[in-house]
Parts: sequence; structure tokens; C-alpha cells
Amino acid sequence: MASATPSTNMSIQRRDFLRAAAAGSALFALRDALAQIDPNWKNHIGLELFTVRDVIQKDYEGTLTKVAEIGYKEIEPATNYGDMEPKQFRAMLDRLGLSMPSTHVGASEGPDLEKQLEGFQIMGIRYTEVRGQYTQVRRPGGGPARGPGGPASPPNAARMPRPPARSQMEEAIKRQADQLNKHGELVKKFGMKMLVHNHTMEFAWLEGSTSRRPYDVLLAETDPSLVAMQLDVGWASVAGQNILEMFHKNPGRFELWHVKDAKGIAAMTPGMTQGERMQAAKLVPVGEGEVDYKTIFANAKLAGLKYFCVEQDSAVEGDSMAAARTSYRNLVKILS
Repeated sequence: MASATPSTNMSIQRRDFLRAAAAGSALFALRDALAQIDPNWKNHIGLELFTVRDVIQKDYEGTLTKVAEIGYKEIEPATNYGDMEPKQFRAMLDRLGLSMPSTHVGASEGPDLEKQLEGFQIMGIRYTEVRGQYTQVRRPGGGPARGPGGPASPPNAARMPRPPARSQMEEAIKRQADQLNKHGELVKKFGMKMLVHNHTMEFAWLEGSTSRRPYDVLLAETDPSLVAMQLDVGWASVAGQNILEMFHKNPGRFELWHVKDAKGIAAMTPGMTQGERMQAAKLVPVGEGEVDYKTIFANAKLAGLKYFCVEQDSAVEGDSMAAARTSYRNLVKILS
């Protein structure tokens, strides 16, 4: 019998490789299909208080009372603590049956930083930010990210300076990651981790690159034992990210989630900038948009999820408490 020619061997190798690749893909698909939602998640639904910012500024405790009555068990403040001292705030949470594992009202660098963190301990906070002087990730077109509710493109964006070149931009993000790690060492003494929250601009390609983004740099340069990624699932989806693929690439890194939903994602095109994507998205109550939270929550263990909270940035435009109620009701169904 004639021996196989080199071209025949190459064909066999290629066929075997394709079979192996297909088997690997099928294995991932099977694992995702078999993933199950932990039924306990529905007992730990949190609310990012930016959702109800229109009413909380008028009556802080009254708003939290209504939030608890809806069924929420956890909260994440976005602006302040209602002018209450830590012990007073913690007593209110205990009275309402609420807990506060994370906060976007971060501590600030300064001589009283450790005192602030001691107060956070009293309130039960486990994940925080520390407002420092490190360089922020900038939006395409310039301008730092704005608070936890999501940035809006500034009206004078065209007149703003261009983002720095790729090497400068990447170095700035690395410096930010280094500062996050340093702050992480400090907050660790108080039983906490630093958190990193995203919008869409973190997923814009670094200038001159089609393989590296600010979010990639933050993931690579931050210490998982000190810094947790708070994945805003909604904004990441608007940015065109495959959430399950993110979990597979960096398992265990996404300890916190912002559960946000949006319409219009499917109609977005590859040529759109992240700013255009953000502007095109219509934020809606959870369960009324295009984000597949049933599949995402089924992979919560892979992600490393510890806590999550609902957020609807646009809820203030209508009845924010009604929007929070709708999100809660829909999410309970998803998690059941």
C-alpha cells in the first residue's frame, strides 16, 4: 500500500483539528446549557439607589422603606448617606432588613481616609471606591467618566482634545490600575476590596489597536485579591461585548454586577463608536430589554458573582419607584 503523501497528512491533521475544535465548542455550549440559576439569588436582589435618585433626595429613609417593601434586600448608594452617621445608617438598614455590601459613595483620599473606612465597616460595606488623583479612563472624544449613572456625551465634545496616543493612554490606565492596587492594600485592612465599574468607553479600542482596550488593561494589571470588577452588564452589552465570553476569559473576576437592561442593542452596527452606542440605547426595566439575564445568571458561578444590584439610569424620567418595582418583579421571574 502506498504511503500517505504530505498533502494527505496535512488534510488529515486539518480534519482532526477541526473535529477537536468543534468538540471543544460543543463542550462549552453543553456546559452553558447545563448551567443552572442558583435559586438563592432571588433572595439577594439589590437596588442601585441612582435608580430612585429623584425621590431619595426628598425622603431618604422613606424611599428605602419603599425599596424594602418591594422586596429588595440590598442597596448600593450612589450620592450620599442621607446625612447620617455610620451607626445611625446601619441601624436604619437593620430596621428595614436591608444590607449594603457595596457603595458608589466612595471614600476620599486624605488624612481621615482610615476613619472613613472604619465607618464603612460599621455600615457593612465590603466593596468600595477611593477617590484619588489617578488618571481616569477617558471617553472617546475626551472627558472623564461621570458618576455611577452613566455619562452623557457633552455638547462641546467636538471641541474637546483628542484622547492621548495609545502608548500614553495605556500607561495612564496602568497607573490607574497601580493606584487601585495600592488602595486595595489599604481597604483590605478593613475587610474590603476596591471595585471597578464600567460604562461603554472602557471597551473602545486603544488608539492604533484592534486587540486591546482599557478594560483589558484594567483586568490584566489589577490584583484579583485586592480589586473586584463590578461588571455593568447592561453597558457592556450595549458596548457589544459577549458577556459569557467575558466570563470564560476571566473566570471569577466579576464579583459584582449592575443588572441593567436596554433596547436597541441588536440594531447597533460595528461601525458605531461607543459614545454612539450609549446614546442609541434605550434603558428599560430589567426583563423588558434585550439582555439575556437568564443565561447570564446561569453562569454566575463562572463569573465569580457575590453581589448584584438593579440599576435603571433613565428611571428618573418617569416614576422611578414603579420602574424599580417592575425590574424586581421581572428579575424574580428570571431567577426562578
